Amino acid sequence: MKPLVYMMRQDDPFKCTAAKLVKFRLVEPVRTIRSNWIVLNPYASDFLLKSDATVADYICAIDCSWEKADGEFKHQRIIAGGIGRKLPPLLAANPINYSKLGKLSSAEALAGALYILGQKDQAAELMDKFKWGHTFLELNANLLEDYAQAQKQQEIPEIVVQYFPNLS
Repeated sequence: MKPLVYMMRQDDPFKCTAAKLVKFRLVEPVRTIRSNWIVLNPYASDFLLKSDATVADYICAIDCSWEKADGEFKHQRIIAGGIGRKLPPLLAANPINYSKLGKLSSAEALAGALYILGQKDQAAELMDKFKWGHTFLELNANLLEDYAQAQKQQEIPEIVVQYFPNLS
């Protein structure tokens, strides 16, 4: 699975995790999104499942500021072409949003997605570029394993309730 990133350039370039992954050539920046790519979209109706690896060879994260994310994702022009999938809830490990549910950096989102899609080594390779990267995989180890085993959309909410009973 080839990771891609659509760069909106809204964050400090020195703190941007996507920019760092591009610099190390671990992800490829793109200017358009194609219809046969999986696009990570928190507003998508379907969760990302391991079986999605059979429908696409590319996974794309949208790198934008959390302050502007609602507007960017609801503005369908950017993401309309891709196969929208949302990540199940994961804990952030980045220093800005540490332990906040769902407030992932672009690198964390891509790593989480790759892990769920069965690309554990590739996920670890992305996270190795950050001092806190191993913490993301450790914080979410059991969650990621359970999400990677899920075969149907209905299983994800059941897993979420097991880990986060207050969310239901």
